[in-house]
Amino acid sequence: MKIQFLGGTGTVTGSKTLLEHNDLRILIDCGMFQGLKALRELNWEPLAIEPSSIDFVLLTHGHLDHCGWLPKLINDGFIGKIFCTRPTKQISQLILLDSAKIQEEEASKANKEHFSKHNPAEPLYTVAEAEKVLPYFRVVEKELEVKLSEDCYFRFFQAGHILGACSISLHMDGKEFVFSGDIGQDDDLLMFPPERPKTGDYIFLESTYGNRLHPNNDVFWDLERLINETVSKGGNVIIPSFAVERAQVLMYLLWQLKKQNRIPDIPYIIDTPMGIRVLDVFTENHKWHKLTPNECEEMCRMFTMISDFEDTINAIYDKQPKVVIAASGMITGGRVLSYLERYIDQPENTVMLVGYQAEGTRGRKLLEGAKEIKFYGKYYPVKAKVVLVEGLSAHGDQNDLLNWLRDLQQKPKKIFLVHGENEAADSLRLKITEEFGYDCSVPLLGQTVVL
Repeated sequence: MKIQFLGGTGTVTGSKTLLEHNDLRILIDCGMFQGLKALRELNWEPLAIEPSSIDFVLLTHGHLDHCGWLPKLINDGFIGKIFCTRPTKQISQLILLDSAKIQEEEASKANKEHFSKHNPAEPLYTVAEAEKVLPYFRVVEKELEVKLSEDCYFRFFQAGHILGACSISLHMDGKEFVFSGDIGQDDDLLMFPPERPKTGDYIFLESTYGNRLHPNNDVFWDLERLINETVSKGGNVIIPSFAVERAQVLMYLLWQLKKQNRIPDIPYIIDTPMGIRVLDVFTENHKWHKLTPNECEEMCRMFTMISDFEDTINAIYDKQPKVVIAASGMITGGRVLSYLERYIDQPENTVMLVGYQAEGTRGRKLLEGAKEIKFYGKYYPVKAKVVLVEGLSAHGDQNDLLNWLRDLQQKPKKIFLVHGENEAADSLRLKITEEFGYDCSVPLLGQTVVL
C-alpha cells in the first residue's frame, strides 16, 4: 500500500493524493495549482505517474484547486471514471469550462499585446479539452457505498464548504482512509454543518485555517458600514468573489440588509457568468443548502445579473455608485480585473476581500498592503481602500477542524495534514498532538508513504 502526495501539500492549491494497492490506483481530487509562479508552473509538469495507470478519481468538490487539472489528466491519458456528487459534477463542469475560456482569452490577449514571456502564450487547456472531461463523470449519492474492487469501496459524506462538497471514507485492504476534502464552518449561513467521522485508520485533514480562528464579528454590520461609507463618497464597492458559494452568501447578506433598509437603493450587480449559472445549481439542489425556493427567487430579484462583456463595460463606465460582485475570489483572473483596471487607482472606491487569499495571488498582495498591482502586463497604483471582511470563509477555522476529529471512537494510526500553507499546517499539527495525542504529520510535495 502506497500513498503519494502529488499536490495540496505546503499550499492550499493543486490537491492530488494517490492511493495505490496491488494493481489499483485511486486519485483523490485533481486540482490546479494557483498563486506563486513556482506553483503555477507545476501545472505544466507531467504527473509523477502515468495518468493512464489511474483507475478512478474521487472528487470531494468542484473548486478549481480540487478539479481544475482534470482536463490535463485526461489529455495525458486517463481513461478511468470520475466519481462525485450531482452538484459537484454540475459545478465542476461550469468551473472547468470557465477556467478554459479565461485561459484562452488571456493567452489571446497576451499574444496580441505582447506582454507574455512565452511566444506564443498558450492556455494550459482549451475549452474543447475541458469539454472532453464531461463524459467521465459518474454521479454518486452521499452515504451510498460504491464498490471499486473486491476489497475496496467508498462513500461520500457531508462536508459543508460548498454545494455538493463531501468528505470520503475509502475502505481498502481492510483499512479505512478518510479524506476530509475542504470542511465548512459549523455555523455556515447557507451550507449544512459538516458530518464528523467516527472511525478511520488513516485521516487526511485539510489545514487551510489551521493556525487561525474566525473572528466573532458581525458580518452584516461590516458590510453595512463599508457600503454606506463608500457610497457617501460617491465611490464603488468591488467585491472579488469565488463564483461558487461565496457569491451566493454575499447575495444573501446584501438581500437581508436591503430588506431592512440598512443599505442604499443603488445597483447591486453580479458580474460573473459562472456565478449566475451556479444559482441554477442552487435551485436544482435544495437538499444541499438551507434556502427555500421562494427565498432563492426573492434574493435574485434584487440583483442585476451581467453575462455579456458589453454590459460589463457599460457598468464600469456608469458613474453612479454601485456594489459589484465579480469573479475571481483571489483576483487571479476573471472580470474583476476589468473593474479594478478602472477603479483601483481612485481613493473613493473600496475593494472588499471576502475570503482566503493564497500566497502569490493578487488578492494576497493587496491584503498585505501592496502599493501597486500588476495585470494585463501593466502596473496600477493602489489608491482604493482595501479591506478584508472576515467571517465569510467557506473553510472551517482551527476550532472547526479540531471539532471534526472529536467524534472518533478510536485512535487513528496516522493523521496527514494537507491543503494548507506550512505554518498553518504545522500549527494544527501541534494542536492535534497536544489535545488528542494522535500521530500527526505534514507531508511534503511529492512524498511517498508506504504502509
